[in-house]
Amino acid sequence: MILSDFDLFRVGVASPALRVADVEFNTDEILAILRRAAERECRFVVFPELCLTGYTCADLFYQFSLQHAALRGLQRIVAATEMLDSTAIIGLPIAENGKLYNCAAIVSSGRIAGIVPKKFLPNSAEYNEKRWFAPAQELPQGEILIKDQRIPFGTDILFRINHQHTALVGVEICEDLWSVIPPSSSQALAGAVILVNLSASSESVGKSDFRRRLVLSQSERCMSAYLYAAAGAGESTTDVVFGGHSMIAENGKLLAETPRFEFDSRLIISDIDIGQILTERQHNTSYISEQSANSFRIVEICQKQSQADRILRTVSSNPFIPKNDLEKNNRCTEIFDIQITALAKRLLHTGLHSVVIGVSGGLDSALALLAAVGAFDKLALPRKSIVAITMPGFGTTDRTRNNAEQLAELLGCTLRIIPIEAAIRQHFADLGHEEDTHDILYENAQARERTQILMDAAHQSHSIVVGTGDLSELALGWCTYNGDHISMYGINAGIPKTLVRTMIEWLSEQEFVAEVSNVLKNILSVPISPELLPTDESGNNSQQTESIIGPYSLHDFFLYYTIRLAMPPAKILLYANEAFYSEYDSQEIKEWLQVFYRRFFSQQFKRSCMPDGVKVGSVSLSPRGDWRMPSDAVPSIWLEEIE
Repeated sequence: MILSDFDLFRVGVASPALRVADVEFNTDEILAILRRAAERECRFVVFPELCLTGYTCADLFYQFSLQHAALRGLQRIVAATEMLDSTAIIGLPIAENGKLYNCAAIVSSGRIAGIVPKKFLPNSAEYNEKRWFAPAQELPQGEILIKDQRIPFGTDILFRINHQHTALVGVEICEDLWSVIPPSSSQALAGAVILVNLSASSESVGKSDFRRRLVLSQSERCMSAYLYAAAGAGESTTDVVFGGHSMIAENGKLLAETPRFEFDSRLIISDIDIGQILTERQHNTSYISEQSANSFRIVEICQKQSQADRILRTVSSNPFIPKNDLEKNNRCTEIFDIQITALAKRLLHTGLHSVVIGVSGGLDSALALLAAVGAFDKLALPRKSIVAITMPGFGTTDRTRNNAEQLAELLGCTLRIIPIEAAIRQHFADLGHEEDTHDILYENAQARERTQILMDAAHQSHSIVVGTGDLSELALGWCTYNGDHISMYGINAGIPKTLVRTMIEWLSEQEFVAEVSNVLKNILSVPISPELLPTDESGNNSQQTESIIGPYSLHDFFLYYTIRLAMPPAKILLYANEAFYSEYDSQEIKEWLQVFYRRFFSQQFKRSCMPDGVKVGSVSLSPRGDWRMPSDAVPSIWLEEIE
């Protein structure tokens, strides 16, 4: 697999072992890291600020011997990159016209492609850079001469990877990131998708957290990858300690990070998804309308393409669900607050003080009912004004019916039990449909009868019908048109099925609904089913949704990467194979992805007229907000790519 075929670019960030002013040793360490990186098909590596000499050389920077040694070390690295077909970004001091500059040299496949000097020089507390270096603003020209080679020199340079024209690189140095308007901001507006920072940031209590937030924030604000290479513990400890805190971030997410305070060389490698970055920018109208005030020279750098069997980045199989327990708890809390507030506002606007909810004993209706309880508590309305209607039919099991009834009663809602078998049999008789013909009419008639009951019960009690359908069902069209597809407010419309399950798990542990904790745990253990086909002789339901349309874990994964990131099918397969390699084989994933696309395209007509419903995350299919799509669009391009 050639990574660039999938808009992936493999990068490395290094914090090498270092001896202050020992350029030969430092060069050897850099070369060893470059060889290690190339063995892992990483041919783009960023090193720390002044890593050839050490950042803490102080007045030794004035010594021509040190300056010349740094240039000799740079030439050794130039030769190595030619053999490795690699790019290295190296920090060193460079003298020009009687001034010394703190620089980043971009070395690529046997030549120096360009040199970028540091723009902002810190000169307070432990930092005293203006004693030794001139700021980039004092540059006398746009080129310098090194070993008979004229090299672009300045802060107005961006670097383009030859085999991947979308991989445009901007370079800044340490304090540049701490400035009010970092140079990387202008670089991003000019098209740079990979921003690199060569740093020598000393450690103090709490600074690592601030530094991490700064890197993540800049990568998110610039919608870019941000590679931060930090000087390590080998720097002088005369007054401060350096930790080697290096990071790779992408659009606000931390992809990789080095441990701090290590004396040996550290290298982290990750695959940057340039396609994701460009998608974010195309969707962001602020980025599209903004223009960089700076004009940049574009310098091409050459390196060998990276090939790999697997991608080097963590791909979560549950993109809607945080892995960290604290973050998951915060996410669920916020989602529930959004649901509660949305429904409360709708009640305040309508002036109604009652809602009707169809409760089946499944995940979706449980979440909708609990959100209604939260909204009524927020408005100090009696829970008895929540009318929970369970409507047992041909496929309703005792277990789900009991769960529905217990949930409503324990929460203090008004429970109504309205069986639908007799009404459906009359309907079949009117249509001349045989009851033992278990076709789409047989199933959908039940869903529409239930919706009719809910709507009429709402008029009866001066209420609105709160819908229970979720985002995954809307994406797949797994709902009956003018049946469970319809309500007066869809409280779960922005929540995918995998997240609904997580929400119920979280709610089962919350004190304010402690009385229904056991019921919720029972609901979680029941396989997902519409329960529209008759039960077997033992009263068990054999109709399981995921055996018909596929696993929701896969479909939610497909949904996220298709809608949120506009990722093409071949790349979704690549990511899915990485995320689900221990659960599903490649052929299974491919088949269910085909199902996803066929259903997603064919069922748009249901989404085009879906009721109001609250958005809770970054993916929404509301035709009034996030998703506009013709109902007669054809999926052939996507299906052909899968094949």
